[in-house]
Amino acid sequence: MPWKNQGGGPGGGSSGPWGSRGPSGPQPPNLEDILRESQDRFRSFLPGGGGLRSVMIILLIAVAAWLFSGVYKVNTDEQGVVLRFGKWVRTTQPGLHYHLPGPIESVITPAVTRINKIEVGFRSPLKPGKNTPSRQVPEEALMLTGDENIVDINFALFWRIKNAGEFLFNIRNPEATVKSVAESAMRETIGQDRLEPILTKGRGEIEERTKELIQSVLNDYGAGVEVSQVKLEKVDPPEPVLNAFRDVQAAKADQETLQNQALAYRNNIVPKSRGEAAQITQEAEAYKQEIVARATGDAKRFISVYKAYEVAKDVTKRRMYLEAMEEVVGDLNKVIIDVPAGDGTGVLPYLPLSELLKQEGGTGTPSPAKRPTQPAPDRNKSGESSK
Repeated sequence: MPWKNQGGGPGGGSSGPWGSRGPSGPQPPNLEDILRESQDRFRSFLPGGGGLRSVMIILLIAVAAWLFSGVYKVNTDEQGVVLRFGKWVRTTQPGLHYHLPGPIESVITPAVTRINKIEVGFRSPLKPGKNTPSRQVPEEALMLTGDENIVDINFALFWRIKNAGEFLFNIRNPEATVKSVAESAMRETIGQDRLEPILTKGRGEIEERTKELIQSVLNDYGAGVEVSQVKLEKVDPPEPVLNAFRDVQAAKADQETLQNQALAYRNNIVPKSRGEAAQITQEAEAYKQEIVARATGDAKRFISVYKAYEVAKDVTKRRMYLEAMEEVVGDLNKVIIDVPAGDGTGVLPYLPLSELLKQEGGTGTPSPAKRPTQPAPDRNKSGESSK
């Protein structure tokens, strides 16, 4: 037996694990004695033999420190992602916040304002320099165009974290996912265009369309990413055909130059020809109006002369004769001699009009002092002098 008998014989008492055993059986332990003994043992372990009050104070300080450990700060360039037993429960903005102490809740504060860069088709050197070229990645750079040509494209994607919780927990390996989406979107955009606009004037449109497509796909994924820019670094034909392509481009440039020169010549000569044609047309119209007006005037003059002729035929004939002679010999030097028929006096009347005009300085009117005395001309039967 584990306990020792204290008495023997019939009717004698024996000692068990709970004390003496009487006729009525074993006695129960005293609880007060047990508690007192436990306190005495606990005090023996405390330094200096402190009491229960000291233990409580230590426990309160530990609990307060544990609770205070839930206070955290989010900087202006960060977002706070609160995890409860490893599960994302909320996202907090910059400032002081509180979460349940660990290990219940914890917080992650990733930077969300930093602009990240992803390179597709090339890798920049770790130590950039003037003579350090980028490393090309053909499996990423070579893409098929809509007209079944191959183009070598290098581009960079600039992005930042918009929602830290979505970025960390909605997609696996976020940076690799963003890069895959960017490459896929660029291939889709290039596959919808022809080679010529891609290499010449369509770069801005390609960048904008690719950016919108990348942002749309990432929003569908709930990636919490905002795309800020897509920049094409290089757009060239593949290296084996680059020289031939440059020759073709040079020929096209020469063609456009010649076409522009022809258009410039046309734009110069056509308006000039139109102006000359308009001038000739206006001159012809003016000549037409002049001829018509002259013919109309001559017709009216003829009619008026005819009417005068019907009234006085002899006078009209003489007038018409004089006007005709005036028109024919008006600009010639003239000498007027009036010799009546059958005059036997032997005097020759002479009027030197040209000499008189010279003496008078071309005034056309001789002075009375120098005017020669001439006999009055004889009058014919009609009352007019003969020339």
